[in-house]
Amino acid sequence: MGALDQGTTSSRFMVFDREGRVVAAEQRPHEQIFPSPGWVEHDPIEIWRRCREVIAGALEKAGLRPSDLAALGVANQRETIVVWDRDTGAPLCNAIVWQDTRTRAICEDLIAGDDAGIDRFRALTGLPVATYFSGPKLQWVLDDLDLRMHAARGEVLFGTMDTWLIWNLTGGPDGGVHVTDVTNASRTLLMDLTSLEWDAEMLGRFSIPKAMLPEIRSSSEVYGTATGVLPGVPVAGALGDQQAALFGQCCFDEGDAKNTYGTGCFLLVNTGGRRVASSSGLITTAGYRIGHAPAVYCLEGSVAMAGAVVQWLRDNLGIIASSAEVEALAASVPDNGGAYLVPAFSGLFAPYWRSDARGVIAGLTRSVHRGHLARAALEATAFQTREVVDAMAADTGTTLGSLRVDGGMVGNGLLMQFQADLLAVPVVRPTVAETTSLGAAFAAGLAVGYWGSLAELRRCWTEDRRWEPAMPSQERDRLVAEWKKAVTRSFDWVS
Repeated sequence: MGALDQGTTSSRFMVFDREGRVVAAEQRPHEQIFPSPGWVEHDPIEIWRRCREVIAGALEKAGLRPSDLAALGVANQRETIVVWDRDTGAPLCNAIVWQDTRTRAICEDLIAGDDAGIDRFRALTGLPVATYFSGPKLQWVLDDLDLRMHAARGEVLFGTMDTWLIWNLTGGPDGGVHVTDVTNASRTLLMDLTSLEWDAEMLGRFSIPKAMLPEIRSSSEVYGTATGVLPGVPVAGALGDQQAALFGQCCFDEGDAKNTYGTGCFLLVNTGGRRVASSSGLITTAGYRIGHAPAVYCLEGSVAMAGAVVQWLRDNLGIIASSAEVEALAASVPDNGGAYLVPAFSGLFAPYWRSDARGVIAGLTRSVHRGHLARAALEATAFQTREVVDAMAADTGTTLGSLRVDGGMVGNGLLMQFQADLLAVPVVRPTVAETTSLGAAFAAGLAVGYWGSLAELRRCWTEDRRWEPAMPSQERDRLVAEWKKAVTRSFDWVS
């Protein structure tokens, strides 16, 4: 079973066997483009090229042919948008990435004079009004390039990255399928979370022609057949990356939760068929939908900067030469030395939703050195996760029994132990840490009968390591209180 995971900083292709074990994997990065402060872009053509390269590379490593794959599932960075010409397949601009904040004025205009503020459309879409989501980004492109007339005629197509990849995989200008799934559509501010259809009111507010939008489908069904690099392989699964990780972690029961530590940090808890409205700064989102079955929903806490903070230490400050060095450097000191790093580089997401926030380092003294800053950078991810977990407890009235974790940062034992200490619950890492790819494979496999049921998928999940909380409650409370104090210092930097 093949899985294409198109992420924020790289693209990965993985092959899994029937027990969910990794057969082969290939991964390649793509360029991060920063045209102006707060702007983040990717080249869609480069990403499509990298995806073809990793597919070919993984198959070659394993000695496999495309015909050996039962199906292909796709996972993707969710809110990032691509706009392209239907006839030529050429992107009309770079992809605008989920981290991009250029749409701040559009978002402010949407909420101006409304008592609900950023929650104006939450009952309909499950989302606050924020630069994070796709709808404002698409409005910006249509305005900037004056594309509405062409879009209304269906000459210009829109999609999140899953749509762009599936369209190209299934033929592109020569009959490519123009679809997205419910999880990605739920991140646009354009979908009715109840009907799971594009909402006419929201399209009107952003002046977006419906003709340019993909068809919304389930997360597990055959969308079409691949050509080119994977000729004849059914494309049968699609999930936003965080929902794919939820699926790969087998969080199929109400109350199950996972946290993915990647470029950002994303904690999802399964709420079953209930669309739980958050009053604590979380997102209500589609978790997955299997074929014609009812959709499963989630509450999500989205943190913009997690692994990206380690990259910042490496690339911007030169404190480390490689990301792998951060754990040893952080472990060279017994604590953070009183220093707290709030990485609000593109504002704060859950639970604050403050686009006016900017990053700060608080609590500095002469004794603080690079080891303390490395530790503060790691701890920031755990502190932000703690705030999301607190918000989920407030919204659902329940507390976590344990937290399943995945993503690139879960190999960092110091961070995982600190996370368990802050949450006061066990943190559990699965044998296959790349659960985003596994979830995409699971969804595609269900659609073609490679796996027969959710129960069969559960048998593929195994525990690798568990971290038990060991911090005294008094120390935990002190650290959290100081973190919250530091967070307040990040507010009101953009006027």
